[in-house]
Amino acid sequence: MPELTRDLITSPVGATWQSRLVASWLRERQEWKFFAVLPKAHRGLALTWWLLLLLAGTLPAVFAIAMGWTVAAVQSGAPLAGPLLLVGTLFVVQQVVGPIRIAVSQNLGDLVSAWLNESLISSCVIPLGVGHLEDSALREDLTVARDFDRGQTAPPMSLNVQFVSDGLVGIVAGLTAAMVLAGFAWWAPVVLVIGWGSTHWLLRESAVWKDRNTAPVRSAQRDAEYVYRLAVDPQPAKEVRLFGLPGWVVDRFVERRRLLFELQYRATRLREKPVAWCLILILAANAAVFAAMGWQASTAALPLDRLVTFAVVASAIGRIAFGGFSWALDGAAAPVAAVERLAPAMGSKGALAAAAAQGQDPSGRPAHNLRVRDLSFRYPDTDRPIFDGLDLTIPAGMSLAIVGQNGAGKTTLAKLLCRLYDPTSGAIEVDGIDLRSFDVDAWRRRITAVFQDFIRFELTLRQNVDPGGTATDDNVRAALADAGADQLAELDTPLAKGYPGRHRSLGRAMATGRARPRAVRSPAGRRTGAARRTDIPARRPRRGGGLRPASDGHPRSHHHLDLPSLLHGPARRPDLCARARSGDRARQPP
Repeated sequence: MPELTRDLITSPVGATWQSRLVASWLRERQEWKFFAVLPKAHRGLALTWWLLLLLAGTLPAVFAIAMGWTVAAVQSGAPLAGPLLLVGTLFVVQQVVGPIRIAVSQNLGDLVSAWLNESLISSCVIPLGVGHLEDSALREDLTVARDFDRGQTAPPMSLNVQFVSDGLVGIVAGLTAAMVLAGFAWWAPVVLVIGWGSTHWLLRESAVWKDRNTAPVRSAQRDAEYVYRLAVDPQPAKEVRLFGLPGWVVDRFVERRRLLFELQYRATRLREKPVAWCLILILAANAAVFAAMGWQASTAALPLDRLVTFAVVASAIGRIAFGGFSWALDGAAAPVAAVERLAPAMGSKGALAAAAAQGQDPSGRPAHNLRVRDLSFRYPDTDRPIFDGLDLTIPAGMSLAIVGQNGAGKTTLAKLLCRLYDPTSGAIEVDGIDLRSFDVDAWRRRITAVFQDFIRFELTLRQNVDPGGTATDDNVRAALADAGADQLAELDTPLAKGYPGRHRSLGRAMATGRARPRAVRSPAGRRTGAARRTDIPARRPRRGGGLRPASDGHPRSHHHLDLPSLLHGPARRPDLCARARSGDRARQPP
């Protein structure tokens, strides 16, 4: 660090530290972040939006001047063609600019929503792990951030941008009117701007919902969204009706939404004393200015044409007062700030640890074995260990079933093998090489998995089996046949509810999940030389469980290793639950 000297302190850089501090403070304001997002969403439309609101804000003052000119022409008997033409033109322009500005605002709001959604998606999918998506606090933050699209505590962004535009037009109109009023007396606009502008200071507690990010608000938002999904999504529809829950769903939703409104009302309601002070200041300021106008008009010191102009612009200054603009700006800016705040938080929560030696190539591995060595793991922000000193060695080519009760850690082990999480301590080694030394994407290309909560995309059968579109139709059909789903449907059949005749049973749908890794991992439509996993929900144990492996005892080729490919609860004959080598089907216990 350079030595602090008088020259450095008095230099231009040193002299502007105050301005840099102010600029930094402004950039941290959520309102600044909102306006900074507009050109990111669409630069041209944002520029048009600003130009239109400036035009809409200046036109009323110009119209007041034209009205004064018309009155003067009438008084003096001068030709009226020019003044009336100007008044008519300004009137028509105002009527045209308004709808155009509203349309531009709504379109810009939709683009801002799209940009924020894209930012949220990037924040969710860029981290290599999944810890950020399973963190309860971040899930609540994500619900708050998505409020720009759902409108639980504020209007959707398309309307918010319009409301902000309306408010800015009023502010520009008020300030432009103040400039015109300076022609009457220099002190008149100062008094009115202070009187009306004081409302922003006195009512500042009602302008911003400071408790928006508190635990009660975030919890109520998340609960309301969850109950709403229970009501409208097809997946929970069976249980909701079977167990008589429709009334509970409606009551719970109403309760959560009412709580949100009550919390927002208590935080942003207008307080009596600040409102009383606002009224006193506004009445005093307007009384002083209009009394001065009336006195000058009565003494003929202020002509009628100027009186008309100044009276109109003095009334227009009131548009700078506290109002809907303040609430709209808070409702629009808070989700933007939440979205920008989520990106670094999710990045850190979803990050994977970097090993001392990286860049190892996992191709052809495992050739000897996969070893889980003294592995301990607990999920972030919890104290309960899932594994504590787990040791497991799986020879290459050996099929293995791991059985255990619900919560024993079967799915967690699969996440660790897929490197969706890193161990808290210990290591997973592939041929003696720490799994963290491999490139994450390269390692995952060596793995296939069918999780118990597999995703059935609301797309065609072909897109469900091959989402990336890299396999040929023959490969897709071969993968379906290998998974026992060759008669499921035509490849172009949508697998989504809401399409006539497209309701498929869960068991048939799971076949697409089993076929997916076969189609996307190799040109032949089958996975070779890599690990695979099928995650099946735990069955009710016959006797006390725990996590334990069970092998079928059949050694495989030592050129590859099948990772634990069938993870489920204790079965009567776990030896029959083993997964055969690539291409074979899982044998079900009798």
